[in-house]
Amino acid sequence: MSDPQAQSDDLTLVARARRGEVQAFNDLVLRYQSAMYNLAFRLLDDADLAADATQDAFIAAFQRLPQFRGSNFRAWLARIVTNACYDALRRRRRAPLSLEELSAERAEGNAQPALVSDSDESPEQLAMRRALSEAIQDCLNQLPLSFRTVAILSDVQGYSYDEIALALNLSLGTVKSRLSRARQKLRDCLRAVRELFPSAYHLLEQEDETP
Repeated sequence: MSDPQAQSDDLTLVARARRGEVQAFNDLVLRYQSAMYNLAFRLLDDADLAADATQDAFIAAFQRLPQFRGSNFRAWLARIVTNACYDALRRRRRAPLSLEELSAERAEGNAQPALVSDSDESPEQLAMRRALSEAIQDCLNQLPLSFRTVAILSDVQGYSYDEIALALNLSLGTVKSRLSRARQKLRDCLRAVRELFPSAYHLLEQEDETP
């Protein structure tokens, strides 16, 4: 969840960038490039496409800064990144990869960003975490795109309901409904391999806050 101080800092940088201070926008890029890349990766499941979509989104954000009128820059930027990913998905559907090409990408390590190992983490724990990340991504990929987006923003990126509604231009009710259905589908998918990671599936234990 974006905290008030971070939002205030963002607005200060946005105001400076609007006055022509390029470094101010660079500071915004540095602040959000990792989170926005990970959002793009989770949506696209392709490292190269995610990098391209993130770059395109930051260029678009710079060009559209005069149009920014809200108070939550992170949510506004997430909308631009999400739209860039949707464009990439539409292009990929017109020229889909074969199963052999998809398998080759995964074999080359293109599918998952590098996981940073905790100093106390054993090789077995790191391997389990990597396998868990891949299992979650596979289940995310099976969700309808509208469900996948809200699940990623909420349960992976930590956005609040209000931020997701702002980022996706949806009502709060729609956000909650989609998230509830997305979580149930994820639980159903992850149960098939839960036994492999008995202590790691926090998503399966997460309470659904939606009535």
